[in-house]
Amino acid sequence: MGDPGGEGLDPNTDWYLWVHDMDNICKGVVSGDFPENGVSYWSLYGRDHDLAVDLGLNAYRIGVEWSRIFPKSTISFDVAVERSDEGLALNVDVDDKLLERLDGVANKEALNHYRSIIADLRHKGLKVFVCLNHFTLPLWIHNPIITHKTALRRGPKGWLEETTIIEFTKYAAYLAWKLGDIVDYWATINEPMAVAEAGYMFPQSGFPPAVNNFRAFKRVAVNLAVAHARAYDAIKAHDTVRADEDSPSPAYVGLIHNVIPVHPQNKVSKLDMMAAKFMDDMHNQFFPRVAAEGWLDHNLNGVRDKGEVKGFLGQRLDWLGVNYYTRFVVRGKRSMLAKLFAGIQATPELMLNYGVACKPNGTSADGKPASDMGWEIYPEGLMESLGAMANYKRPLYVTENGIADEGDKHRPKFINEHIKVLEKARKEGGIDVRGYFHWALTDNYEWAKGFKMKFGLYAVDLENKRRRARRSAKLYRKIIEENE
Repeated sequence: MGDPGGEGLDPNTDWYLWVHDMDNICKGVVSGDFPENGVSYWSLYGRDHDLAVDLGLNAYRIGVEWSRIFPKSTISFDVAVERSDEGLALNVDVDDKLLERLDGVANKEALNHYRSIIADLRHKGLKVFVCLNHFTLPLWIHNPIITHKTALRRGPKGWLEETTIIEFTKYAAYLAWKLGDIVDYWATINEPMAVAEAGYMFPQSGFPPAVNNFRAFKRVAVNLAVAHARAYDAIKAHDTVRADEDSPSPAYVGLIHNVIPVHPQNKVSKLDMMAAKFMDDMHNQFFPRVAAEGWLDHNLNGVRDKGEVKGFLGQRLDWLGVNYYTRFVVRGKRSMLAKLFAGIQATPELMLNYGVACKPNGTSADGKPASDMGWEIYPEGLMESLGAMANYKRPLYVTENGIADEGDKHRPKFINEHIKVLEKARKEGGIDVRGYFHWALTDNYEWAKGFKMKFGLYAVDLENKRRRARRSAKLYRKIIEENE
């Protein structure tokens, strides 16, 4: 969004409603910045693609907004759903007849605009990675204000409901059918565990619906896992055209996962070690375990209990995207309620002045600088993240790695250090990493933080939309030139 005429405006998402809510703004849940004042990629995409080419990039990651394609509900379009003994959707039968019906209600103007964006990327020699869902949901799928105010009793409730799995599968099938001929790499969902954790356990994050309900978190995590599997099947079934002779296959489908290494505060404390393991099993391992192996770890304990491996969920991962920024450092706390109701032996508590919990622009307890966001710069964690995900034996792509740094004080060194780690992972660690995407090309709308966090290699003046290269952009270009 962000064009002066408002032609790129999309008011039909849960996040749009959420960030405009006056209660949220007054309470500081969200920034008060509005996405319609943004960088206007929707209309200026050609300029940004030129910047990418000028840097020497050879691939570009975009997202498609579900609400732009289907601004109105598709729930009334019936589809056959086959379920497992425990009630999980093991097949959603999207046939050609249903696709034709969906085509009758889809926003063709938006669909054609996405085709123009992708065509421009391909014309300029860039491989295209398309992510189907990056946090936002159509309002007809999720009304976060109602859901929040009723403590999850009323909705529509988004990922808390099976309806979202079924509708997401329809949407994935439709896009594969309409765009498969020009998409090189598909990603189903961006950072599913961030959606589940931030929205349903950490209301202070500002993510909708901002509740603290562990049971709801677990249900959302399972629903997201099932949605990925069903979307994977739908893309495979309906994208049958090779986008390019160099593409790995028709429909090369992955997942984008934020990996955060978890360290115990005290490495000899059994309680801290248990807490760190629980956090790692929950945040880092749960999703790739399901997508790669079919292991639905209901107890989040890293122990394969009987019946937890599901054939209808596993082997649905062609590649894995790793988003890496910093680490967690935790200590363990005992909680009788957590043990009784969730089976958690040690509740993890984030330690201040480490990882994600530093003071903005401060220094961590380990003497490392922190970003404008208050995230510790910890390049060695990239090696840990890649090493952990390499265990799933899939090609890896670093799909996000960057820093909120408006003054460009730390970004040049950040880029250098992280790419050195990446090179070491490939050459010395033998890790199959096939690509790196810096986050981000330009400044962006950073969710509840609004425009205050500047991640771009190019700064954007929100008044006139002009892009200005930061010093780090020139460094990044030099790195690419010297390593071609």
